[in-house]
Amino acid sequence: MSRSICISLGILFAMLSCKSPEARRPIQSNSGSFITKSIERNKAIFEKEKLQITQLLDANKDQPYHSSETGFWYYYNLKDTIQTKIPELGDLVTFSYDIKRLDGTAVLSKDEIGIQNCIVDKTNQELISGIRDGLKLMKQGETITFLFPSYKAFGYYGIDNKLGTNVPVQCTVTLNKINQTNENY
Repeated sequence: MSRSICISLGILFAMLSCKSPEARRPIQSNSGSFITKSIERNKAIFEKEKLQITQLLDANKDQPYHSSETGFWYYYNLKDTIQTKIPELGDLVTFSYDIKRLDGTAVLSKDEIGIQNCIVDKTNQELISGIRDGLKLMKQGETITFLFPSYKAFGYYGIDNKLGTNVPVQCTVTLNKINQTNENY
């Protein structure tokens, strides 16, 4: 009888000692306030830049500016109404551009930058997202001036000794050539 009691007690202790594992709780928890503050700061920066760009648009009412779906503004310096081909995914494009502040002060000239080649929508290229998006709107031989808020240009990083952080810019881009390829990226 004592043997059955020992076995029963052993089973009872085994059942009581087996419980589901509890998750360890962090010693310190953050409320996500850094992310919230970052979002608020970036919204404030964008509103300030949008106001600067809007003031420039109002001052240049003689230029017919267009608004892009990806968050920048542009106008045609030289528009080709005959061509229909625009760059597509994987096409190799040859172009030149300059970078200026919104007030027209040169940051980098076309000569300093030189002729550029890039593959459309290839993401590992050293090219700001605004120009990558803008090239997809252009036809061969066209020249367009783009107004980019800083998040479409150089953002937080800027350009060493030439352009500070969070500065909106204007770029005049000339698309020289579109080489159609059969490569899909």
